[in-house]
Amino acid sequence: MGLDKYQIAQRIAQEVKDGYYVNLGIGIPTLVANFVREDIDVEFQSENGILGMGPFPFEGEQDADLINAGKQTITALPGAAFFDSAMSFSMIRGRHVDLTILGAMEVAQNGDIANWKIPGKMVKGMGGAMDLVASAERIIVAMTHTNKAGDSKLLKACSLPLTGVGCVKKIVTDLAVLEIRDNVFHLLERAPGVSVAEIQAATQGELVVSGTIPEMTL
Repeated sequence: MGLDKYQIAQRIAQEVKDGYYVNLGIGIPTLVANFVREDIDVEFQSENGILGMGPFPFEGEQDADLINAGKQTITALPGAAFFDSAMSFSMIRGRHVDLTILGAMEVAQNGDIANWKIPGKMVKGMGGAMDLVASAERIIVAMTHTNKAGDSKLLKACSLPLTGVGCVKKIVTDLAVLEIRDNVFHLLERAPGVSVAEIQAATQGELVVSGTIPEMTL
């Protein structure tokens, strides 16, 4: 069965700690802001020039001028700051972002990530992804475990053009939570109702399974 995109975001929100500055990539990562605990202080940064993003607005409350890097309408928390992209990328390149959450088309067992280009297909472009993966200390990927054709997206080696090399630390998919250590995938948690065997079958890269794997809590 597996998780839907909201549940993936909900699980990743558990990785966000008090005091973190966090950048959210487009797609599933943008949903994470909706699930962060209310008792912690977190600043969400977007490379188009905002620090202090809040959750998505309710229907009818959108401000068309207030958007994130994926051009989705957002809210701004009290004290939010707006600035140009040069300042935004100075924050990113200066390693002032504690956690980056990105989507991906492929992740390799050594931590390589491909998330910006499929040869022969029209895509939006690199955006800030290359700067983010080169600068962040912690990178978590949010994605489905397989593509629409049913092929694994967790690979021995990426086949698509790379965004970053050896940078991904943790992955949350619709089937599992995995960590990359020693150039292999380590299975940490499985989605409710999903077996270890199903995860193994959907993972092309080397997967280490140690002991009993708990179901993730949401």
